[in-house]
Amino acid sequence: MTVLLQGIGAAKGVAIAPVRTIERGQPEIREYELTPKQVRSELARFRRALKAARAELKHVKNKIPNDTATDVAAFIDTHLLMLKDSALTSVPMEIIKERRCNAEWALRLQRDAVVSVFDAMDDEYLRTRKDDVDHVVNRMLRILLQRDQNEDDQLISHLSGCIVVADDLTPADTVLMQHHGVAAVVTEFGGPLSHTAILARSLRIPAIVGLHAARQYLRDDEVVIVDGRQGVMLVDPSRAILGSFKRKQKEIERFRIERQKLRRARVMTSDGERIGLQANVELPGDIQTSTSAGADGVGLYRTEFLFMNRPEPPDEEEQFDTYRHLVRALKGAPVTIRTLDLGADKQVDGVRPGAPASTNPALGMRAVRLCLKEPELFTPQIRAIMRASAHGPVRMMIPMLSNIQELHQVLALVKQCGNQLLTAGVDFDESMPIGAMIEVPAAALCADLFARHVDFMSIGTNDLIQYTIAIDRIDDEVNYLYDPLHPAVLKLIHNTIRAGYKAGIPVAMCGEMAGDGSYTRLLLGMGLKEFSVHPNALLEVKQIINQSHIGKVRKLTARIMRTAKPSNRAALLDEMNNMDGSNSY
Repeated sequence: MTVLLQGIGAAKGVAIAPVRTIERGQPEIREYELTPKQVRSELARFRRALKAARAELKHVKNKIPNDTATDVAAFIDTHLLMLKDSALTSVPMEIIKERRCNAEWALRLQRDAVVSVFDAMDDEYLRTRKDDVDHVVNRMLRILLQRDQNEDDQLISHLSGCIVVADDLTPADTVLMQHHGVAAVVTEFGGPLSHTAILARSLRIPAIVGLHAARQYLRDDEVVIVDGRQGVMLVDPSRAILGSFKRKQKEIERFRIERQKLRRARVMTSDGERIGLQANVELPGDIQTSTSAGADGVGLYRTEFLFMNRPEPPDEEEQFDTYRHLVRALKGAPVTIRTLDLGADKQVDGVRPGAPASTNPALGMRAVRLCLKEPELFTPQIRAIMRASAHGPVRMMIPMLSNIQELHQVLALVKQCGNQLLTAGVDFDESMPIGAMIEVPAAALCADLFARHVDFMSIGTNDLIQYTIAIDRIDDEVNYLYDPLHPAVLKLIHNTIRAGYKAGIPVAMCGEMAGDGSYTRLLLGMGLKEFSVHPNALLEVKQIINQSHIGKVRKLTARIMRTAKPSNRAALLDEMNNMDGSNSY
């Protein structure tokens, strides 16, 4: 009898293959006290483990294909940087010396101390970084315990063509699995923002996360089906089910081949509506991926990476050089630069050291609130962005706005910086567009007020959905409630789009919802004319837009907006996505 196991769809695609279960949890360690004479040799053993861990990660990085999205290598680079950070290098050695702990024990003690800091954070991005700590520490522990990494690599090499089910996977594991041709990955833990989920999407491996206790239902080598879009694993599928999913695989491959022909095609609906399609970019290397897929420009350039993993924030000149390089690389295509959007616990990244801890950082001093609180942090960034506007079309976007007063304060700072630059004879675009990122329900409800004072708006669905439904999508216990189709979410999105239309300003969407092909037609039906998506989603979204008829999807969109029952909304969305033989995988 076929058994259906439901998790969270992390990366689209269908895989039919034998299953293999593996254990990648934290290694078991012994804790013992050293004699004074043993301390020196234990420190040397710890240093050798550090060196070996760096060598292993460099070996994994060398296996990443050149045409892979830059965020894949960035995960490995993050772990390499952590292996140079004093928190995981010097501090454990101090513990070894002071407490005469064995290296494994000292490393675990420091791991617990660092992770407790991340656990106290409410900012979802920063909190997920505790996974990096775990992955780096576990790699070192395996080395200290003399577990041969070659054995692990050999294990992965034997997984070619299989569907891998594990408790969790490191970025290095995921990269190696893609290198060896794993058919799909399933993890028992994790959410849509876990490393496995993000990397699987970048590497185009079908994936499910958060499928609790999956391994207890599986036997190695039995054939299972993974549907990465629906988040479903089918165990012991019938002949009819197998046939249905094999046909779906062929359909997906046909659509994938057709997508490759769209790189230079215009983005236009079948009834002649021109749609803007841009890319979300964080690292300079993402630009090549975006332009090769035919992006109209960059609809969201995240500046946070400039401020992270360093003791001091970048000065105006460093930021200007980075933004200017970006603008020139786009060769006349527009770029929207988002001002600093970090959470409240800034002492982690060299910003606001010694700031008081926030009871709830996600609702505290973050993004534009932090920038207005710390003008010496904000003003250099504003000036750098304005100076970069002299080298090509630049828009500046303000995140996390919740009231008009904040916007007026930002506009006053921009005017002040403009006057300074004019006085100094520095070139900049005096009419550079300023926009609001709509990601707080209060801002979405008052979008008509914001629209009177800005040149454009962009909807950030990641935070908007979480704040609207009051759930944390990286929390394993409640992320099943994360629902972009929630009526309140759809009403807030529609209200923002309508407010922009009435004010005569463009409205874009740069959240993950914009890059999920499942929602492309729904958003078109709501009136969205500008999408900004992850570079890997560009061709899929372009294909769906070009196969869509605005008039037809608008009628179904109205029905979805009126429907209260979640299953009925999902059924109507499927009906919309299956129009004209379309495919949203």
